[in-house]
Amino acid sequence: MMNAECFAFMGSMGWLGWLMPLAMLLLIGLAIASLAKYLFSRSR
Repeated sequence: MMNAECFAFMGSMGWLGWLMPLAMLLLIGLAIASLAKYLFSRSR
């Protein structure tokens, strides 16, 4: 999707359309951080 289409779709869904992508990014970031912590704590 292009950015304009994505923003139009998010705007049409209201606040839920903005909350869901941010929640997904937060979950992905937490998963990457926990994986990195696990890998670095195992190596020592």
